[in-house]
Amino acid sequence: MNSSRVRVIDSHTCGEPTRTVIAGGPDLGNGPLAERLIAFAKNHDAFRNGVVNEPRGSDVLVGALLQEPCDPSCVTGVIFFNNVGNLLMCGHGTIGVVSTLAHLGRIYPGLHRIETPVGVVTAELREDGRITIENVPSYRSTRGVAIEVPGFGPVTGDVAWGGNWFFLAGNHGFPLVQSEIPNLTRFTLAIRRALASQFITGDNGGEIDHVELFADSPTPGIDSRNFVLCPGGAYDRSPCGTGTSAKLACLYADGKLKPAEIWRQESIIGSVFEASFRIHEGAVIPRITGRAFINAESDLIFNVADPFCMGIPS
Repeated sequence: MNSSRVRVIDSHTCGEPTRTVIAGGPDLGNGPLAERLIAFAKNHDAFRNGVVNEPRGSDVLVGALLQEPCDPSCVTGVIFFNNVGNLLMCGHGTIGVVSTLAHLGRIYPGLHRIETPVGVVTAELREDGRITIENVPSYRSTRGVAIEVPGFGPVTGDVAWGGNWFFLAGNHGFPLVQSEIPNLTRFTLAIRRALASQFITGDNGGEIDHVELFADSPTPGIDSRNFVLCPGGAYDRSPCGTGTSAKLACLYADGKLKPAEIWRQESIIGSVFEASFRIHEGAVIPRITGRAFINAESDLIFNVADPFCMGIPS
């Protein structure tokens, strides 16, 4: 049988799954991670599709391809991808990668640096298994952007960067409860289409491919609940690491949160990230704490006789 194998470890971070490729991935060379990301997107999209989409995966699954880092101070490099393309950064995925490296015995409790296409992030693995990542500098690009959303009416929100571009809205009128997930998905998809049709982007034309709705949480001791639409149309089961980073940047810009103050962000399914930030050279540096659990070690088998060897397109 003419087949090949890709070794993966699956985890979930607060409910959001990560599939980390530890062996059998494509050779992307040894250039900067941003260049390797471009090469991966251009030359290996079938591999991406085969790893995370059906019949081996699902719309919600995020892939993480381990790479040799350019920076020798980093324990690994990583390229993130999902059901429709590549991600510049992924907070829950970084926590999943750290948990995977610990599971493999490659790292131990302490501070570790991880190289991504948008810069180096720092991760602290604690003795109790919790992981705190210090994300890339985050900021609000535009406050109070008003858009007209067909079928729903006007919506106002902020455009912010947390490693990905986000549109964050609090005046949406929807209860953020699990029974509303189908309606929330339709609404946020409509927002994303409206942003594109009205030519609203992040800085330098960056596509706003994440939409985050937020509201007060009914859970005692929790500051906010969110619903995050990911680029592939699935919602984030976790509170979203990059989305929480973008939220922290907005809170700081509005004078509603100070450095080192704790912000507890709840997801639509009730999982929680504990977040704070520091200021470095005027920039918000988010710190996101969560935990990932390993739930599978497996070989993905790619049999060329299989008509869906490289996955079912999304």
